Amino acid sequence: MNDDPNRSPSVCPARCCPCGDRESGNPSHNITRRGFLESTAITGLALGGLSWSALSAAASEEQPAPARRPLVVKPVLVHRISTRAPKTSWRIWGGLQTQDDADREAVRIRDELVKLQGSADFPLRFLPVSLVRDAKQLDAVADLPSADVLLLYAAGDYWFAGFREAIVKLGKDAIVFSRFLSGPLYSSYTTLSPCLLRGGSKDRRISQGVDELDVVIDSQEELLCRLRALGGLRNTIGTRIVAVGGPSGWGIGAQAPKLAIDHWKLDIRTVPYKELGELIKAARADKATAERSRRRAAEYLKLPGTTLETTKEFVENAFLLEQVFRGLMKQADCRAITVNSCMGTIMPIAETSACLTLSVLNDAGFQAFCESDFVVIPAGMLAANIAGRPVFLQDPCYPANHVIVGAHCTAPRKMDGKTLDPARIVTHYESDYGAAPKVEMQKGMKVTNLLPDFAGESMACFVGEIVDVPFLPICRSQIVIRYACSDRLLAERMRGYHWITFYGDYQREVEYALRRTKIRFEGLA
Repeated sequence: MNDDPNRSPSVCPARCCPCGDRESGNPSHNITRRGFLESTAITGLALGGLSWSALSAAASEEQPAPARRPLVVKPVLVHRISTRAPKTSWRIWGGLQTQDDADREAVRIRDELVKLQGSADFPLRFLPVSLVRDAKQLDAVADLPSADVLLLYAAGDYWFAGFREAIVKLGKDAIVFSRFLSGPLYSSYTTLSPCLLRGGSKDRRISQGVDELDVVIDSQEELLCRLRALGGLRNTIGTRIVAVGGPSGWGIGAQAPKLAIDHWKLDIRTVPYKELGELIKAARADKATAERSRRRAAEYLKLPGTTLETTKEFVENAFLLEQVFRGLMKQADCRAITVNSCMGTIMPIAETSACLTLSVLNDAGFQAFCESDFVVIPAGMLAANIAGRPVFLQDPCYPANHVIVGAHCTAPRKMDGKTLDPARIVTHYESDYGAAPKVEMQKGMKVTNLLPDFAGESMACFVGEIVDVPFLPICRSQIVIRYACSDRLLAERMRGYHWITFYGDYQREVEYALRRTKIRFEGLA
């Protein structure tokens, strides 16, 4: 690796990673790590106690990645009992008037939530339904403190007296559910905007605990969408991640992990390359580990749709590196890892590229990212935790004619979380070395694309469609994405250097999750 401290950081390389450049004779091509991905030693705690004897037990079996933490939801039914009184307005609006009405509605809510939990594609747990008549009674709901989310069925409170304040005091995410067509009509259906959101006397929302997106009318599907978003967010905030070679960020260096810690509370544990090299040497010297790597590589190459177009030894070394990475994550008690200097530094140490290693880890349910780019890594974590499937960290090209090419050498093969897409196992493009998958992703598949900015202030998002999987002279896994917005709009909204692309339409979930962060959502529909 040729580090030049005087190299200008303004020159952008036409490649996926600036580190590990070979001498080209052209100064503009010799982009250095220090010039582009600044030193980040000040960020991240070192992962201690590293030895292959300590890690090998954890890496000895192909254990699945740790599961996402379930989202715990507390449903609370707010109701009132109307008592007839002469010559006065004694009856509230809505279909719940008596205790019997409220009891029947509580049973219905319980049955709906049982079905909702059964259909959820993410870990979800509902606590028992509690009935209250006013905000003060929330203090007596014993299991409310253990919940992540308050699900408020506002059937009987007309003015929401005290509920705005109570929600803020709880400090929990809150969703307000009301009925119209699904019946019985809730009284809140008529007063949610003026009373709950606008305080009874304002024309703009003043509520701090809930906003317009927190209100759901009738739809179980919309309710599940919001819960899926909150589940993804809860599994992202405070996530621990191993950063091999330290954390960094394209273009802004150390500022990126600082923003990731500030906005997402990430717990970054670093592993210096010197220690990684010792671990790899010890793993290679371990006959059982080396044999297991050869066996797993052979099994992988026999998978349907898998074609080998590089040397088998590169694949075997990739699986040995995968065992080391598994051990590191086990030691750190986490499911996420990223690799800095993934072209220039790791290749001589691992005697392969990290591309196939990261692909295999993603397919196994881990969250594995190249380049240690913390501009985009939090978006990748959020996407994976929302969708429950691998994501593709990719380099976008330039939008034109309603299509854009995205490419990288570390694509997962189970982009839908289940199906193994065909792949040619080739070399990493820039180095023509190692093992990298050229994944044939599914044409016609809808994909959500996240475009985080350098400043950590906004994240653009659009849903597109994969229309082609070419093999251009760029990073190996390539997709052509068709989009509906104008070319100019997308060009003007390009952010950062990398995007996160993942199967499915999750634009609503991403928007809802970002409402609870410092990051502004920008839809490009």
